[in-house]
Amino acid sequence: MSDNSYQPPKVWTWNQSGGGAFANINRPVSGPTHEKTLPVGKHPLQLYSLGTPNGQKVTILLEELLEKGVSEAEYDAWLIRIGEGDQFSSGFVEVNPNSKIPALRDHSTTPPTRVFESGSILLYLAEKFGHFLPKDPAGRSETLNWLFWLQGSAPFLGGGFGHFYSYAPVKIEYAINRFTMEAKRQLDVLDKQLAQHTFIAGDEYTIADMAIWPWYGNVVLGNVYDAAEFLDASSYKNVLRWAKEIAERPGVQRGRIVNRANGPLNEQLHERHDASDFANNTEDKRQG
Repeated sequence: MSDNSYQPPKVWTWNQSGGGAFANINRPVSGPTHEKTLPVGKHPLQLYSLGTPNGQKVTILLEELLEKGVSEAEYDAWLIRIGEGDQFSSGFVEVNPNSKIPALRDHSTTPPTRVFESGSILLYLAEKFGHFLPKDPAGRSETLNWLFWLQGSAPFLGGGFGHFYSYAPVKIEYAINRFTMEAKRQLDVLDKQLAQHTFIAGDEYTIADMAIWPWYGNVVLGNVYDAAEFLDASSYKNVLRWAKEIAERPGVQRGRIVNRANGPLNEQLHERHDASDFANNTEDKRQG
C-alpha cells in the first residue's frame, strides 16, 4: 500500500532516524568520517572493494587476466565493509572521493595512480594489459558502447528496481511498477542483442560482458534480489544462455567470490592476496 499523505517540504532536511536498508550509512554530505590508512600488500595493484555486482566486475577482469597468463595482473584485494562505513575512512576517500567501491591504486606508477568508478577501472586495466578490449576501432567502439550502457542502466536495476523490490521498508506499488518496467525493457535490449551475437559486443568476450554479467546475469540466474520469477527471467532466453555460459568461466567463478562477505561460506573470500587463497579458503571452510 502506498502512502499518499506525504507532501515534500519547501526545503528538504535530513532525517537521520529514517528507516530502510543502508539508512545507517547514507548521508547527504561527502568526505571522511574517520581517520584510517588503507592497507597495502605486496602487489602493484591494490583493490579496495566488496563483492557486490560493481565489485565483481573488477575482480572478474583481474582473474580473467590471470587466467590468460598475465602475471602482472596479480593483485591484493582488501575488504571494504560498506555497511560499517569503511568507505568513509580518510584512506579510502583519498582513493575515491565519492566513497563508493570499488577503488584501485596502481603502485607500478610514480606516484601511484588512483582509479575509481568500476567502468573506469575496467577500461584502465584492459588498456594497461592489452586484453578484453578490441583493438580495431569498430570493435572498441562497440565494446565501449555497452560498457557505458551498463554504467547508465545499472542504477535503474539496482538503486531502482532492486531497492524498491527488495530493500525498501515499505512496498510502494508505483515505484516497483516503474522500475520493473525499466528493468524488463533493459533485459529485452540485451536479449535482442544476444540473439545476434555470442557475447554482448559481438563474438568476442570483452569487458562489456564482465561489466554487465554481475548485474543482469546474476538477476536472471536468481542470484540477487530473489526476483527471477517476478521478472519472468526465463523468457529472456538469449540473456539466460549468455549468463550461464559466462558463469562457467573459471575466472568468473573465482572473481565473483573475491571480497564477498555474504551468502554461502564457500562463496566468500574476504581478502585475496595470492592465487592459493582460493584453495586455502575452501579448505578453511571444510575445517570450520
